[in-house]
Amino acid sequence: MSIMLEQKQGLIAGDGLLPVKMAQYAKDNGFDVIAISLSSDNYKQLKKYCSQVYSCSPGQVLKIEKILQDEGIKQLTFLGKVHKGLILKRPKFDTRALELIRNATKFNDDEVMLGIVQELERFGITVLDQTIFIKNLMIPAGVLGKLNPTAAQMDDVNYGFTLAKEMGKLDIGQSVVIKNKMIMAVEAIEGTDKCIVRGGKLAKSGATVVKVSKPSQDKRFDIPTIGLKTLQTMKKYKANLLTVEANETIIVDLEKVIKFADKNNIVVMAV
Repeated sequence: MSIMLEQKQGLIAGDGLLPVKMAQYAKDNGFDVIAISLSSDNYKQLKKYCSQVYSCSPGQVLKIEKILQDEGIKQLTFLGKVHKGLILKRPKFDTRALELIRNATKFNDDEVMLGIVQELERFGITVLDQTIFIKNLMIPAGVLGKLNPTAAQMDDVNYGFTLAKEMGKLDIGQSVVIKNKMIMAVEAIEGTDKCIVRGGKLAKSGATVVKVSKPSQDKRFDIPTIGLKTLQTMKKYKANLLTVEANETIIVDLEKVIKFADKNNIVVMAV
């Protein structure tokens, strides 16, 4: 079912280039983007494409809700990583944030995000599919660079894909690191790059990284995403194959990713 898009769009922006790409595409297509930046790393870039950028911490729920109401936002998109590890660092939470935390039965990604979606719906705000403005960044099946996987690597890919899907079903993580059909690391709260660090250290060299969508992926949040940093981490820890799920994964700066992979003898593929 297609959705009629409002001319004025909200953006809750976490880390990375992905929120910037969305804002750029939306602006180029005549949309007015109001961003709430939860990260300092892309604040200046967002200002280039958004008519207004507000800086908030993830714990300032009341402030975020007031901004969205004052701006008359009816639709918004979540993009960019906001690490759950923030909860462990005990940041400042306002009274509404504390209430939402108390009401959460679990702190897995889906539970947290669904609670936020329901909170926004109370104010008449619809959270959109993350891919609406960036479908051009979704990756079709195939080998993306000049290097093809070996038969042994494909064994690791197939095993890793099945394992990662099971981890996703449990909402633990979306990435695994495999070598010689042995599990080196499974992603948990730390995120993909740190999972690669753990797995790469154990493998010493030649590890395969597999990242997939959850079997029941809610496209409003947590769509699997990789970028140049993922490849840089792989190079540092001598992992040499990255597999993502075709048509379910976003690759930021695809040309740079492929160029880096080819230069450093890393296979990048979508299955």
